[in-house]
Order: sequence, then C-alpha cells, then structure tokens
Amino acid sequence: MIKAVLFDMDGVLADSEEFICEAAMKMFEEKGLIVKPEDFLPFVGAGENRYLGGVAEAYGFDLGSIDEAKARTYAIYGEIIVGRLKELPGAAAFVRECRNKGLKTALATSADKDKMNYTMDEIGLSLDHFDACVNGLDVERKKPFPDIYQMAAQLLGEDPRDCLVVEDAVNGVQAAKAAGARCLALTSSFTRKELEGADWFAPDLSEVPADVLKW
Repeated sequence: MIKAVLFDMDGVLADSEEFICEAAMKMFEEKGLIVKPEDFLPFVGAGENRYLGGVAEAYGFDLGSIDEAKARTYAIYGEIIVGRLKELPGAAAFVRECRNKGLKTALATSADKDKMNYTMDEIGLSLDHFDACVNGLDVERKKPFPDIYQMAAQLLGEDPRDCLVVEDAVNGVQAAKAAGARCLALTSSFTRKELEGADWFAPDLSEVPADVLKW
C-alpha cells in the first residue's frame, strides 16, 4: 500500500537541467576547457561531484578541487536561473494532491543543499511541502545507488517498498528500484526506452496515470 511519495528535484519539479549544464559549461570554460552539453548526459542524476568530475575525467582534465568547482558552478547557476527557471507542469499541484490524500512526501535530490535551495526558491515551491528533505551532501553514495531513497523513506518512518519515487533520470530510476520502491518515470529528460524498469511513465506531473496513487 502506498504510504509516501519521494520526489527527485531536477527534471521532476523544476526544469533545471539546461541551467546546471549551462553553469557547468561556463565553469569549465573559465578553467580553459570547452565542453559540450551532451558530455554531461551520462552523469545526470548522479550528483554534482560525478556530474562535473565525470566530464573532467572524460577529457583527461585536471579539475582541481571538486568543492571549489561545485561552488563556482552553483554561484553561476544561482545567477542565471533568476527569472528563467520554471516549475515543470503539474509539479506543485501533484505534491499538493499527494499531501491531500494523506501521503507523506519527501524531496530526495542528488544536488547539494545550495542548488536545492536556489532551485526551490526560484520556482516558489516551499520546502514546507515536504515532510523530509535529503540532498546529495547527506549520502556518500549517490544515485544509481539506493542510499538517498532509503534515507528519505527512513526519515519518513516508512519502508521503501511502500513508497513511490518520482524520477526523470536513468540513474534515478535505477536507484529507486534498487531501494525496492515503485517508480513513476517522467520523460522530461530521457526517453521511455532509456527509463525502462520504471512502473509508470508520464511526460510530466500534469499527466500522471490514474492508478499511480491507488496501489
């Protein structure tokens, strides 16, 4: 029986993928390396350490301090999203629907706390809508490992098997299933074929299948 819904953030609640990619590209450019948007795709949903570090490794580039690289990327991100970053269709309404049905809710993002706060503030969806929040700094192993969803379920006092995870990334779907949760995959970032393994699919949270919250 479904008791809780665990939400990824980027690509689920906010259309932020293009902006963190833009910020990361600008950060790399400042360091003297020109990279392409497609370079980041294998690392979407795996947290910024891997998002930035994976691209650097692919180019054989010495990124230096990952903490400094992240801090600069987040600073750029915080600047470029103002007036540009939008809530994805149906996001806030679906969060409210879950709560109105008596389901517990958690935000579980591989992004660090700074990016989480920048993003949620800009789209106007208060963290008060969630009974628990977990970010990438709270777990050592990022998606596709199940740790972040296991922690979110634990904070809610629920078994992951009674939780629905809402995801948009390949790494995220794998993390959800590894945790034992059911998964609604949004095709906002990857195709349905790429997200195979999820239990339900939707283009965004405004078009969720009717049976998703009824098991």
